[in-house]
Amino acid sequence: MTMTSTAEAGLQPLRGIRTAWRRFARGLGDLMPKGLFARSLIIIIAPVVLLQALVAFVFMEEHWRQVTARLSEAVVADIAAVVDLLELNPGDADVEAITKIARRRLGLNIALLPAGPLPPAAAKPFFDLLDRNFSRALTKEVGKPFWIDTVGRSNLIEIRIQLDDHILRVFARRSQTYASNSLIFISWMIGTSLVLLGIAIVFLRNQIRPILRLAHAVDDFGKGRAVENFPPRGAREVRAATAAFHEMRERVDRQIEQRTAMLAGVSHDLRTILTRFRLQLALIEDTVDVDPLKKDVDDMNRMLEGYLAFARGDAGEATMATDVDMLLRELGNEAKITGHEALVSFSGDPIVKVRPQGFKRCLMNLVKNACRHGDRVAVTAIHEHGFLTIFVDDDGPGIPIEEREDVFKPFYRGDQARNIDESGTGLGLAIARDVARSHGGDIRLDTSPLGGLRVSVTIPA
Repeated sequence: MTMTSTAEAGLQPLRGIRTAWRRFARGLGDLMPKGLFARSLIIIIAPVVLLQALVAFVFMEEHWRQVTARLSEAVVADIAAVVDLLELNPGDADVEAITKIARRRLGLNIALLPAGPLPPAAAKPFFDLLDRNFSRALTKEVGKPFWIDTVGRSNLIEIRIQLDDHILRVFARRSQTYASNSLIFISWMIGTSLVLLGIAIVFLRNQIRPILRLAHAVDDFGKGRAVENFPPRGAREVRAATAAFHEMRERVDRQIEQRTAMLAGVSHDLRTILTRFRLQLALIEDTVDVDPLKKDVDDMNRMLEGYLAFARGDAGEATMATDVDMLLRELGNEAKITGHEALVSFSGDPIVKVRPQGFKRCLMNLVKNACRHGDRVAVTAIHEHGFLTIFVDDDGPGIPIEEREDVFKPFYRGDQARNIDESGTGLGLAIARDVARSHGGDIRLDTSPLGGLRVSVTIPA
C-alpha cells in the first residue's frame, strides 16, 4: 500500500505538466488563425523572426557592446590625455596648442568654459549602450565630475568635465564612439529577410491556390451547385486529391443520371397503366361501384407522384438565383385558395441561389403540413450572415420530442401523423429534409411560439 501511494505521489507532477501542456496547446489552437494560408504563413514567418531576433540579440549584446566599449574607451583615453595636458600646461599658449593638436590629431573639438555648475543630467535614449559605456569609461579614466549628451546633436557627442578652474567642453564625432557598420548589418539582415519572406509568400500563395480551389469545388458540390471542370494543379498530393474529386463527381453524376432515366421510365410505364384505368372507368356507365374505383386510381396516382418525388429528389435541376420572398408568397396564396391563412414575412436580401422546383416542393410540403394540422400558420424567412432560415409555425397539436427525429424517416407514421404528405405516403418531411440537405442545410423541429410545431429550414445562401 505504501509503495502504491509513493508511486501515485511521484506521478502527480507529471500529470500536472501534461494537463498544463494540454491547456497551453488548446489556448494556442484558439489563437491560431483558421485559414490554411495564414497558418502556413505563420509557420514560415515565426522561425525566421525568432532566428533574426536571436541573432540580433546576440550581436547587440556581444559584438556591438564590445566594439562600442572599445571605441568609447579609446575616445575617453584621448579625452583623459587632453585633461592631463591641460592640468600640466595651464598657460594660454599651451591651451591653444593643445586645442589644435586635439582637433587635428584626435578629432576632438575642445574649449575651456568659465567655472560653474554642470548642466542637469540629459534624458537617456532608449538604447543607452553608448551612454553606459561612455560614463563607465569617464569614471574610470578621468575621475572627475562630468556631463554627457548623446542625443542633443545628431552627429556629435558633447562632454563637459569639471576641472579645478574651468569646465572642459569636448565635442566628439558620434562615429568615433560606436560601430556604425553594426546598424548596417542589422538593416541588411532585416531587409533581406523581408525580401525573402515576400518571395516565400508569393510561392506559398501559388501552392495554396489549388487547395483553396479544390475546397470551394467540394463545398459547391456538397451544396448541390454546378462545379466547373478544372485541371489538377499544385503538388502531387493536391493533384491526386483533385483527380479523385473529379472521379467521384463523375460517378455521382452518372448515378444520378441513371436513376433519373430509370425513374422517368418507371413513371412513364405506371402512368400509362393508370391512364388506361381512367379510360376504362370513363367508358363504364356511372354506377355506385365506379366512384370508389376512380378515387382509388386518383389515390394511386398521388402516391406514385409522392414515391417518385422522394426517389428523384431534386436531381438534375440546376441552381439559380431565385426570389424566395416571391416563392413564399405564392405558397401563401395557394394556402389561401384552399381556405387556410398563412402569414408570410421576409427580411434581408430575397435573392438566393437554390434549385427552384426542389426548394419550392420542400416548402410546399411544410406549409401544407402546417395548414392541415393548424388553424393559424406563420412563415418567417430571415436572410443574414450568409444563411437563409425559414420558420414554419402552426398552432396544431405538434410532435412529441421523442418522435421529432423519427418523423423524418420515410414512411414513418407517428401518433399525430405529422409526416403524412398530400399523397398519404408518409414522405412529406423526408422529402423536405432531403431537399434541404441537398442544398447544404438541414431541417430542425421545435415547439412553436403559436403553441404547435415549428419547422426551421436553414441553408447557406
